[in-house]
Amino acid sequence: MGRVTRPVRIVTFITDISLILIATYLGWYLRYELAWIRPVDAVHSFQDYFPQFGVYLVLLVLAFWQNLVWIRQRGELFADEMVRVLNAVSMATAVMIIFIFVRLPDPFSRLVWAFIPLIILVLIFSARILRKIILLTLYSSGRAADKVLLIGKGETGRSVLRTLIARKDLGFKLIGYMHDGKDNDLGDIGSRYPDIGAFDNLAKVLQEHPDLHSVFIALPGSMYEDIMRLIRICRNSGVPVQVAPDLFQLSLSRVETNSMGGIPMLSMREIRISFFQQFFKRILDLVVTLILAIPVLIICLFIALAIRLDSTGPVIYRAKRVGKGGNDFIMFKFRSMVVDADDKREALEEMNEREGPIFKIREDPRLTRVGRIIRRWSLDELPQLYNVFTGDMSLVGPRPPIRQEVEQYQAWHKQRLRVRGGITGLWQVSGRSDLTFDEQALLDVYYIENWSLGLDLRILVQTIPYTLFGRGAY
Repeated sequence: MGRVTRPVRIVTFITDISLILIATYLGWYLRYELAWIRPVDAVHSFQDYFPQFGVYLVLLVLAFWQNLVWIRQRGELFADEMVRVLNAVSMATAVMIIFIFVRLPDPFSRLVWAFIPLIILVLIFSARILRKIILLTLYSSGRAADKVLLIGKGETGRSVLRTLIARKDLGFKLIGYMHDGKDNDLGDIGSRYPDIGAFDNLAKVLQEHPDLHSVFIALPGSMYEDIMRLIRICRNSGVPVQVAPDLFQLSLSRVETNSMGGIPMLSMREIRISFFQQFFKRILDLVVTLILAIPVLIICLFIALAIRLDSTGPVIYRAKRVGKGGNDFIMFKFRSMVVDADDKREALEEMNEREGPIFKIREDPRLTRVGRIIRRWSLDELPQLYNVFTGDMSLVGPRPPIRQEVEQYQAWHKQRLRVRGGITGLWQVSGRSDLTFDEQALLDVYYIENWSLGLDLRILVQTIPYTLFGRGAY
């Protein structure tokens, strides 16, 4: 059990009971003190309802227990948890209504028993949202996250790795990763998650980290004997171990099931966003773009004037980028560098601060005075709303690369070209330029595999504070 799992469960239980008691009082108060919906014929005190409320409380506790409301599952969708709460409250309320009509208690008010379940749902839903925000804050800071170790290789290892990097809400803090010692193909992530070496030294590593919560093993199925040996080492050390199955080297989001004459079959779904998902994503892009059009246009006029007064050259920089399917398109940005910046890039290669197929310099000498400011606040990206409107880009997605970078891609990197590039994306709200290229690619692939409208909206909302504070932007 994790560091915060038991305390959170206890606090959630106490909070839910308290909210239920508050809801019963509010239900009585709305009916008899405020006389909502219709006047009161005869006033009954709150104490008169104690026997009924006591029975209802017992029913709710049993229903919550039966529906595992107080068992928090890592990574569970918020909607799924709320469905369990709704089922539990509905179940307890249905039994209570039957009890009331059988016993015909006095006093009795149908409105009281209409108010109470609704108030319970509102209060508990609100409490769960608050709990989610608090836990995510704690997990993101690393103060309450459980330390885990990854033993991985190939696409199976990268699949688990990108989930651990992308899902801070899972409450895991990766202390590092191990591999077979022959071929470390998880990517360049050593700056943030250290390479601890070959898994032959697992026993020693477990001794050095007595506070380790779990070990995740994500190795190819062909390494079955190694997997079993590693499991035995973890068990002998008393450390919980979880194994990611090498089923087509897939995550569950990529597995599709069907029946062939009664025989269950599994197939592999291509890493992409489906047609209907693209349709709804496109609608979101257009709606948000039209809403932002006028205020963005006003801001753009001031930025254009500042650029014109600061340096010679065009206001808009037309950059050739690689989009969906590897096709080239023209991406528009406010010019933040001197006019001949592209010609000077080759001479600055030695100053590149990034590994892999990406070029970044924190104090780039090619930036103009205005360029440094608009880069800091990501205002140079505003013209890309036109690219979103025309359909070359999306609001959310992988950043469109240049052709020179794509030519250096490994095979798994190219998966990020399966969708339209975006103005912002998952890695932009997970570290921005502070991440290595492989970390960015891992997050991009995770985004494609797990896309939803809710994920796009969350990324758009999270982009605001990252932009305001300029974290990782240069």
